[in-house]
Amino acid sequence: MHRGHQGTDVVSLQRRLAGAGFVVDGGISGEYCESTVEAVRRFQLAEGLRTTGICDEVTWNALLESGRTLGERVLTLTAPMMRGDDVSELQVLLARLGFDCGKVDGIFGPDTVHALETFQRNSGLRIDGVCGPLTLVALRRISSQTGDGPGVAALREGLLADVTYDTLNTIGGVRVVFGSFGAASGVIRLAGRALRSAGALMVPVEDPDPSVHATTANQFQADVYLAVELVSDLRATLTYFGVPGFASYRGRDLAARCASALTNRGVCEAPEVIGGRLVVLRETRMPAVHCALGPTRDLLDHVPMISRALCEGLLSWRRSSVSA
Repeated sequence: MHRGHQGTDVVSLQRRLAGAGFVVDGGISGEYCESTVEAVRRFQLAEGLRTTGICDEVTWNALLESGRTLGERVLTLTAPMMRGDDVSELQVLLARLGFDCGKVDGIFGPDTVHALETFQRNSGLRIDGVCGPLTLVALRRISSQTGDGPGVAALREGLLADVTYDTLNTIGGVRVVFGSFGAASGVIRLAGRALRSAGALMVPVEDPDPSVHATTANQFQADVYLAVELVSDLRATLTYFGVPGFASYRGRDLAARCASALTNRGVCEAPEVIGGRLVVLRETRMPAVHCALGPTRDLLDHVPMISRALCEGLLSWRRSSVSA
């Protein structure tokens, strides 16, 4: 849906926006007006999505998941799997207590079920992998005695970085998946040559479906995923995985280092580094960054410079990880 659209689907959109705290000026009108565009943009910005003002599939799915609070519904393993902010809140609580459910991605999948069952076993509850009223009471009671840090998920990221290489001058042996969207295929091809010459194991992915990128990276057991998309926006944005209560600190560091390298190379000025839950960041298991660079027409002649900058950012990140 976009500006000018009218109908009951716009009414549903405006109600969803209001329920998520992004009220459309003028109320529920059923018209995709400028106020609706602005409300969609504010929601997208808050969610770490591209701020187009267009309600595409990714934005709509994020709206469906937003605003749910833990305890509003019983959480159980279903097909398709349950998603939402309430699932993210559950994962944060489990992680703080030391029960590792993987990435805080808001998806109630097998890893979350396993962590929940372990918690239930340790708490003397019925072990069914279902987050119902009794389990929730126990979770909240015990978690009230803990701090508010990221918990075991951050520890896991740190352990993954604890690898010793023969030299810090290369990234030998590191498994990299480099993805491209749109017109960015030339970037990853040039970057791939540089990475392979430095000793990395690199797999390129050129597909419009972000889930294909995530599946490839997971199956390859990549150490890092980096994506490039050339967009019409005037401002460059580098996004790492981050939701309320959890952020990939290694992803954030990689994004910051790539942003610095892009600035130093003169590709763009002061790229914005933000946390978000883009599909490809949410579904990958390793530190991951999505680079949206634009405008496309101005950057097509600077593909070699972009490639060098991203490789420099990745190398700087890898050196920091090894020496930490």
